[in-house]
Amino acid sequence: MLAPRASGRSAAAAPNQQQPPWSRRQGKKPVLCGYQGGGGEGQGVENGVGMRGCRQFNPDIIIILIIMYVLCAAEFRSGLRYSFIVALGYLSFCQITRVYVFDYGMYSADFTGPMMVITQKITSLAFEIHDGLAKREEQLNPSQKYLAVRRMPSLLEYLSYNCNFMSILAGPTCSFNDYIAFMEGAGYQPPQPLPPQHQELANGKENGKYHLMEPSPKSDVIIKLCTCLASLGVYLALCKVIPVERSLDPAFVSATPFYQQVLYLYLAMLALRPKYYFVWTLADAINNAAGFGFNGYKKDGSPRWDRVLNLRIMDVEFATSVKMFIDNWNIQTALWLKRVCYERCPINPTAATFLLSAIWHGVYPGYYLTFLTGIGMTMAARALRHNVRPHFQTSEVRKQVYGVITWVGTQVAICYMVVPFVLLAVGPSLQFYRSWYYCVHLLCLLLVIALPVKGRHLRATQQQQQQQASLHQKEGCIVGEDLQSDHHHHHHHHHHHHTTTDNNCNKKDT
Repeated sequence: MLAPRASGRSAAAAPNQQQPPWSRRQGKKPVLCGYQGGGGEGQGVENGVGMRGCRQFNPDIIIILIIMYVLCAAEFRSGLRYSFIVALGYLSFCQITRVYVFDYGMYSADFTGPMMVITQKITSLAFEIHDGLAKREEQLNPSQKYLAVRRMPSLLEYLSYNCNFMSILAGPTCSFNDYIAFMEGAGYQPPQPLPPQHQELANGKENGKYHLMEPSPKSDVIIKLCTCLASLGVYLALCKVIPVERSLDPAFVSATPFYQQVLYLYLAMLALRPKYYFVWTLADAINNAAGFGFNGYKKDGSPRWDRVLNLRIMDVEFATSVKMFIDNWNIQTALWLKRVCYERCPINPTAATFLLSAIWHGVYPGYYLTFLTGIGMTMAARALRHNVRPHFQTSEVRKQVYGVITWVGTQVAICYMVVPFVLLAVGPSLQFYRSWYYCVHLLCLLLVIALPVKGRHLRATQQQQQQQASLHQKEGCIVGEDLQSDHHHHHHHHHHHHTTTDNNCNKKDT
């Protein structure tokens, strides 16, 4: 679902009629800053026009940050409507300028990449300040309580959070509280009392407390850099061998059985994903190398460096549901969408979240086709899971069968959904969907209509009621144990055999 701005070399550019569809982008070279002159390849960079475009917008980033700081300080109690609109509107303006003025369909390492990250940070911090200063404690869920900012940050803190070198180019986004804790060194403070497996790392006591040496990210950084190299090697080796655009070739479609087309699309997307693995893993490694990302300790005592983790490769590749795929792909962006939109939108939060994701990614039509497809796909997957999954949970064999079936369905559905994200343009995207007879769209529509599913608020209410019932049950257990303990305390000379209860309030002899 969620990915960084696409590499941008669209199949919509005017093709050479002598070339097959999957080679239409050959001969185009990436430019530095989003402009390619009409007189020849790279002319925009050679004559300085492209760089003027970058210089024109770089000061604007600082200006828009100062404007957003003033807006946030002025309206943090009133809902942050204008802050959100201004931040997202300026990002859209930058993306429209890059795509339709400078270089439609061409890759460019320009100002819109940092603006995408900054937009996430601006809006996240605005809502965190709103939660901390304008809402009562009982109005916040546990995540919002943790993220809430209880004071207005200074301008220096605001600019530092948004423009720090660790995440300015490729992210990932982090919360303001986590960033400030890192800057102040509070993120390394160990729990008290210190767990036994960490005491050997302590180098003495300070004021009666263990003083723990700062954990080293060296091993995690090395592993992530190796993952980057492997991902880059796989992508460079396979991206030209299995191009997605070949799925559009009429000769390929007519001569290839449908099941082979499905298999080819899966392999093409499998070869495409490592470039995202490379970028996100490298960004995570950069943060860890700077000392940011520490997230406590594992059970074996080794440090965890996954606070700003943006990707879980194995969970992506073996996802058995659309939700599982989304939750492990571009994790920090998914969390941003959840926190600023899904948890706060009163009407159809699923559709609103996918729409916000499309707007944030850019203005290419393929983005909107992908995320509009994602809305129906998510609703269908939810309905299918609620109605079918319980029938496969009665035995281990059925669970494994269900896992294999859902893995195949999820991978095919995700590949089908993101084809427009890769192709970018409407024409090639619809051509692909026509070659598949819109089968996944029709299947999702059928599932949504045929299978009932409870609304989000009803599910949340029932879940809350179940939690309260479970809590009351546990409280009853505790009271029963206390009464039973008192009874045995006063009459232990009459009773040598007594009972206790387990977590499910079932009595057992001891």
